[in-house]
Amino acid sequence: MTTDHVLSKAELLDALRRNGEEVLAIVRALPAGRLEEGRYEKGWNGRQILAHIASIEWTYPRLIDIARDGGASVAAAPASGELPTRSMRDGNDAYNERQVAKRAHLSVVELLEEFEKNRAATIRAVEAADEALFARPIRSAGGVTGPLATVFYQVAVAHVLGHTRDIAGGPGR
Repeated sequence: MTTDHVLSKAELLDALRRNGEEVLAIVRALPAGRLEEGRYEKGWNGRQILAHIASIEWTYPRLIDIARDGGASVAAAPASGELPTRSMRDGNDAYNERQVAKRAHLSVVELLEEFEKNRAATIRAVEAADEALFARPIRSAGGVTGPLATVFYQVAVAHVLGHTRDIAGGPGR
């Protein structure tokens, strides 16, 4: 994706669907035990990276709320009850560590199920949003700025794909 092209809603939906399928295919194709191998400097293994992917997916529909409300509204909380506006005050790293720790007991199958459920909710939220919102400038909790469609793509597609490649042991890992 080039930075000068703002994705249409249809293009974004296509990218979200393809990315979701790619995440599932890559993780399911890994040999047994691969997700327990270390991948990051912080010591996260592949399963913990997958827990991060699953845990952040529920936050993406909030980007639509940010565009719609100018950042004033807070989306519904996930089952954990933890809202990103409250829990992220210590920073994204601390929030991510807490979310990964909360999922330490989950199996790979359960993490993939959480990701699938939350990705489906993300797609439904994009489908329901007005096309005009996708050109509106926003800033994500992680500091990504630009039109909603571009920010959505960067955090929900490119970010997730980068982590998925880390899990699979892609180049440079």
